[in-house]
Amino acid sequence: MIQAEINGNIKEYPKGTSLLEISKEYQKDFKNDIILAFVNGRLRELQKTVEKGCKIRFVTTAEDAGHKTYNRGLTLVMLKAIYSVIGSPNIRKISIEYSVGNGLYCQTDTKEPISKEQCLAIKEKMKSLIDKDLPITKKSIGTADAIELFKQYGMYDKEKLFRYRRVSKANIYNLEGFEDYYYGFMPPSTGYLKYFDLFPYDDGLMLILPEKSNPSILEPFKTQDKLFRTLKESNRWSQAMGIDTVGALNDAIVDGKINDIILTQEALQEMKIGEIAEMIKTSGKKLVMIAGPSSSGKTTFSYRLSIQLKTHGLNPHPIAVDDYFVERENTPLDEEGKPNYESLDAIDLEAFNKNMTDLLQGKTVELPSFNFKTGHREYKGNYKTLGPNDILVIEGIHGLNDKLSYSLPREKKFKIYISALTSLNIDEHNRIPTTDLRLLRRMVRDSRTRGASGQKTISMWPSVRRGEEQNIFPFQEDADVFFNSALIYELAVLKQYAEPVLFGIDRESEEYVEAKRLLKFLDYFLGVNSETVPQNSILKEFIGGSCFKV
Repeated sequence: MIQAEINGNIKEYPKGTSLLEISKEYQKDFKNDIILAFVNGRLRELQKTVEKGCKIRFVTTAEDAGHKTYNRGLTLVMLKAIYSVIGSPNIRKISIEYSVGNGLYCQTDTKEPISKEQCLAIKEKMKSLIDKDLPITKKSIGTADAIELFKQYGMYDKEKLFRYRRVSKANIYNLEGFEDYYYGFMPPSTGYLKYFDLFPYDDGLMLILPEKSNPSILEPFKTQDKLFRTLKESNRWSQAMGIDTVGALNDAIVDGKINDIILTQEALQEMKIGEIAEMIKTSGKKLVMIAGPSSSGKTTFSYRLSIQLKTHGLNPHPIAVDDYFVERENTPLDEEGKPNYESLDAIDLEAFNKNMTDLLQGKTVELPSFNFKTGHREYKGNYKTLGPNDILVIEGIHGLNDKLSYSLPREKKFKIYISALTSLNIDEHNRIPTTDLRLLRRMVRDSRTRGASGQKTISMWPSVRRGEEQNIFPFQEDADVFFNSALIYELAVLKQYAEPVLFGIDRESEEYVEAKRLLKFLDYFLGVNSETVPQNSILKEFIGGSCFKV
């Protein structure tokens, strides 16, 4: 017998008892389904057994790791159903592309487009697989064997990915004979995956997933046309370049093509910024409102947009909403009693609106700057008066929310939403979440500019994400234009900067689980030297060496 500490209680179990068996005993104590477990601080699948004394903490689908595991398992069920209904000979490729709200868009490359009837049949097959509560098993095989396996299956992105794997083994998951590789853990069986929907969307399928905040409820899908079009445009470009997966990027690096890729990607972004500047010039609007989530590259984008506006005969004036923070002692508190700097109430709305209104009316205004060390607004003689060709470029997380600029006429505002929407996937069935790219950007920047540890950045990230969900994402479809700041090559560059920060995180800390996941993720990439990255690149905002004051 071995002893296990669970919820502060010590219990004895026969050696070799599975975590799944133990979890069933404790499920009644949890609102949501248990899907993983921490064993002595290490995340484990429920299929694992306990072999010695340990401390166990169960993870539900309402936690980040559990939610990702649920989504991963549901993807496996969907792919199994697609191959069952459509048949392998009729499938060239099924790609899990990008997240849109609570949906996961899947590109289907089949001999004939998947019909509504076939989509319904796939959905029913998924329900059948889930109702049977089939086991999801895992086996470890040699990397060379994995390459040969996926070559046989026609999953060439995975075959290419594994050519660059340094590890000697690969974990392969099996669902009723359908085998696949996944970056991350799986649920023990299909019975855990009860909540989903599937329907045709664009020229593929949309898989609807439950939200982490309420994993037993399936919210209706809300169309986000502007976001979807931006994602699709970026995806088309990466496919045209022949670099839509990590394996393809690694091939390009090995072939010595990376410099051309860097320059081409940067030129594409500059072209897009120029097009936006021309749209602003044509619109005649005086207020450019820029908003986006953390580490999207808003500051560099604002500088580059201002340069393009100058080429169109305009005189841009950057305004940072952060300079209108309320005095620090007046900052609102969040539900944990901590200062909530991402709340709209953290901004002195009256002062901001008065200043902007006065400027639009031709008055001279002394603009403030916020001293983040003292927590107070300061006035240092920064006077501005708008001329006929002057334009205000206002950057802040609330830029798209009209409550920020309540006194300013909507017809005077040109709204821009910026985010790092990566179009690169690990392989055809493993996407790279946008949040992972932004977290790595922020970690590298905070370590370089603020001396912040990776552990601190990871610990703060859930709070940052909550702020984005409340204050940014609900307003993104109100933007006049979207700008994707992700660079197809950047993770190969960030690797060198992020890995030392991640390796510096204490193995005994809660944040090490996320650090370990990110280290495994970065291990897929071959590294690229940053010397050829242009000084005005958005990436330089994070790794250093920018020609702008960022």
